[in-house]
Amino acid sequence: MNYDLGILSYKTMHPSENRLSQPTRRRLLQTTAGLTGLAVLGNSASLPVAADPGTEQWAFDTAGGSRSSPTVVDGTVYVGSSDNNLYAVDATTGEQEWVFETGAYFLSSPNVVDGTVFVGCDDTNLYAVDAATGEQQWAFETGDRVSSSPIVVDGTVFVGSYDDNLYAVDATTGEEEWAFETGDWVQSSPIVVNETVYVGSKDNNLYAIDAETGEQEWAFETGYFVASSPTMGDETVFIGSNDNNLYAVAAATGEEQWVFETGDVVGSPTVADDTVFVGSWDNNLYAVDTETGEEQWAFKTGEAVSSSPTVADGTVFVGCDDTNLYAVDAATGEQEWAFETGSVIFSSPTVVDGTVFVGSADDNLYALDAGVAGSSEDSRVHLGTLGHHGEWRYADQSIPVAAESARSESVPGFGLGSGITAFGATGYMLK
Repeated sequence: MNYDLGILSYKTMHPSENRLSQPTRRRLLQTTAGLTGLAVLGNSASLPVAADPGTEQWAFDTAGGSRSSPTVVDGTVYVGSSDNNLYAVDATTGEQEWVFETGAYFLSSPNVVDGTVFVGCDDTNLYAVDAATGEQQWAFETGDRVSSSPIVVDGTVFVGSYDDNLYAVDATTGEEEWAFETGDWVQSSPIVVNETVYVGSKDNNLYAIDAETGEQEWAFETGYFVASSPTMGDETVFIGSNDNNLYAVAAATGEEQWVFETGDVVGSPTVADDTVFVGSWDNNLYAVDTETGEEQWAFKTGEAVSSSPTVADGTVFVGCDDTNLYAVDAATGEQEWAFETGSVIFSSPTVVDGTVFVGSADDNLYALDAGVAGSSEDSRVHLGTLGHHGEWRYADQSIPVAAESARSESVPGFGLGSGITAFGATGYMLK
């Protein structure tokens, strides 16, 4: 196997061959009670009362598995699927509100701003879709797949493409503002802090780019390609690389602060309470001190961790290739509970008001009782990287998106499928 993420592509295209087991029912692992509880968990029209941590509230089923990470805004979950659809799902009931159909996979995670959903697609387009109706507002065509998740800041959408470019696109019109060319594809999802865009590339670099001009400020070279998405805490950018390391880089200068050895890192790290949490292909979830780079703890999983963690009320939530969503004590690294799905979890979870939302390659989007009262409070979610909620950093932007701009007319064969009540989920594939 080469390191062009072929293993993840195979798992997506052949999910039935990658399940560690083929359970006839989903197992809820209640490790805090020191035993494994088994339950048959079906779809539910409403949230249960006094649910136990890790209990399924509902499952929304589509014909495709999920790499796309859920975004939850104003009571609606937005998520893309490998069945070529973008879905809007009621966060309380799991009922479909609408579906937006294209001709290719949605691996990108949606970004929702001022009533518009921005999302990339493997049909080479970045889409703007009305969050209430699912109607296309505009589409911006790149030269290749758009698996990167967009970020919207000050009226501009930033997104990477497999055509080797990072794009800045006017959020209102869908017109290109600038393009920054890297040395290889950009799967990494950008973040924007203090008018600088940070993004990784397969050319082994983490880039800092002026958000207004598209000019490079600095580049930090790692030992192998950077599919991971960056995050930031205390003027430090944290990024994983497929050279088996997590890096801390000074945001202003690009100077290395420290390096922590892991396995390959393809997900995004996240920062909460002076700790950076990151999953690795060496079958661990790590907690690392943001200042020193010293390991605080490592939580061992059954397989690689491709999902990006989130933190809510002192608990870390992360998906795993071993088919489980794990809840881990952020201070100690002890498992609180685990929920087993039918296949690998590449999707990155988002917690909103005590419910954790996550997709699985078993063709479901799940809503689970998180066992906490709050919402995601880590840097990944607050910066809008790989799924977010309505309290993310740039949630209050006003963007008067122009309906059906001229650019959208150049995209043949794609449009809206109206909302039919159904159950659905999400999808994943990598080049």
